[in-house]
Amino acid sequence: MDQVDYKILSLLHENSRIPMAELGRIIGMTQPAVKERVRKLEEQGVITGYHAAISMPKLGKNTTAFVMFRTKKCAAFVEFCRQSPEVTDMYRISGEYNYMLKVVTATTEELVDFSERCGDFGYSYTLMMLTAPFEQKMMICEPPIAETAEPLSSN
Repeated sequence: MDQVDYKILSLLHENSRIPMAELGRIIGMTQPAVKERVRKLEEQGVITGYHAAISMPKLGKNTTAFVMFRTKKCAAFVEFCRQSPEVTDMYRISGEYNYMLKVVTATTEELVDFSERCGDFGYSYTLMMLTAPFEQKMMICEPPIAETAEPLSSN
């Protein structure tokens, strides 16, 4: 991957619906050349899909929490979370807890209901989200710079 690929990824992350012609204009390439680069990034598995950013509050989901969970029933708990519409993200973590969940509900009462349904699986610690200064930040910057300088002498 080169700087052009990183720029394409950055622009697609910002707006996955950007027309290829517009992408090419911004980058300084033809539409077919950009389309081919995007196709290669898809084939290589760098681009895994295109997604809509959805406002949970606009859907009436105003309560977000991060739930740290400790369980010995890992497979059953993962399946429970997969089936629970409140769980939007699940991560296996190290430390005192095995899992961290992102749980989104309409009210704190619904969050309590979810927490009670989890009780048979183990123990949890819940952190309420107050605000989200940013989400889904693009972390790809630029390709690593190849070292061109001569090594320093040890004399």
